Amino acid sequence: MLQPFSLARIDLRGDVLPEGPALRDLLPRADFDVSAALEKVRPICEAVHHRGDAALIDFAEKFDGVRLESVRVPAQAISDALEQLDPAVRAALEESIRRARVVHREQRRTTHTTQVVPGGSVTEKWVPVERVGLYAPGGRSVYPSSVIMNVVPAQEAGVESIALASPAQAPAFANDPAGGLPHPTILAACALLGVDEVYAAGGASAVAMFAYGTESCPPANMVTGPGNIWVAAAKRYFTGRIGIDAEAGPTEIAILADDTADPVHVASDLISQAEHDPLAAAVLVTDSVALADAVQKELEPQLAATKHVEDRIVPALKGRQSAIVLVDGVDEGLRVVDAYGAEHLEIQTADAAAVADRVKNAGAIFIGPWAPVSLGDYAAGSNHVLPTGGCACHSSGLSVQSFLRGIHIVDYTKEALADVAHHVVTLAEAEDLPAHGAAVKARFGWKVPASK
Repeated sequence: MLQPFSLARIDLRGDVLPEGPALRDLLPRADFDVSAALEKVRPICEAVHHRGDAALIDFAEKFDGVRLESVRVPAQAISDALEQLDPAVRAALEESIRRARVVHREQRRTTHTTQVVPGGSVTEKWVPVERVGLYAPGGRSVYPSSVIMNVVPAQEAGVESIALASPAQAPAFANDPAGGLPHPTILAACALLGVDEVYAAGGASAVAMFAYGTESCPPANMVTGPGNIWVAAAKRYFTGRIGIDAEAGPTEIAILADDTADPVHVASDLISQAEHDPLAAAVLVTDSVALADAVQKELEPQLAATKHVEDRIVPALKGRQSAIVLVDGVDEGLRVVDAYGAEHLEIQTADAAAVADRVKNAGAIFIGPWAPVSLGDYAAGSNHVLPTGGCACHSSGLSVQSFLRGIHIVDYTKEALADVAHHVVTLAEAEDLPAHGAAVKARFGWKVPASK
């Protein structure tokens, strides 16, 4: 039987809120030490480097309880998974894909030429990454939605080579055909998206597979997708060798609410994100003690009616990363949520759209009572691969732009270069880089034209 508990409260009323990091340090946050995990993933990554598929097979047996015959998933298994998919789940996945494509297709960037001076132009063209490795977690839950959120923007960006990895699943019973393959719903989502290069590999070993390449998997230029601390640590290990989206930490929800909010909605949304993981963060920021009390009261019946309570939700809600933060008003609440920089931020206040427009730091913002985070997780059309751990103050969620590289093309005539040559030479000499200036002088017989 669930023992009664109360969400921690942080009372920031009455005093002038501190600025910047000082305010951020007052707010709840999960312990997520990627640096400590880095040393533990190093031998895993190097084993994949030196032993390739054999290491991946050994790690699948060690961590996932499955002895693989092959790391690459057979094409037939992918098509079979789609054929056996529940029709209702298929319809939901197809609608999620459709909405994601509508949004991400609008993010495409086009080549643009700026005429700087007569005869001198700079063109910026956008080139997709050639090959990406995408990761779909497979630990406590199965995430076909993360397959969609990774694959759709990569496809809309024009990435030609897309591979996906997800952990092998141990057989649930003797002769279970799913044993040794990623979850069948993951495979079905790949089939719906036309992704046929799929690997049964999980955690740091999957990232290493994409970074180094193995006998069965060519190396990738970039790795994206959410995962646990071992995935985050492996991404950090390979930064510089491959591109990454982010070092994703535990999921977060922050809700900025006033006395107009419905405590039933607020409580259910806090629970929905706590359901992911014991380290998931659920934070309510409000100027209404009455709402805070009502939300606390509403938690008990909702927890009694849901799943994953003892192993995930209650540990998350009782953890240091979750709390109710009391503030003097919505203005102060905005300062708090900006300092927090939530992965998911709900605005449940009067004039919610206007309040949301004032937010500076958030991975994604959900406005009003009818846009819960769950909608964004599955079918809003937005992307749910978002910055965590306060990184929303400098990073964005996954998008088409994540898979594009901007290349500048400089095109100047002799006359256009002559017009600016003296400035180039002057700046080169100011930086004590005379050869830079000489490269311009050589084009004019070592005599720089006089400025006009």
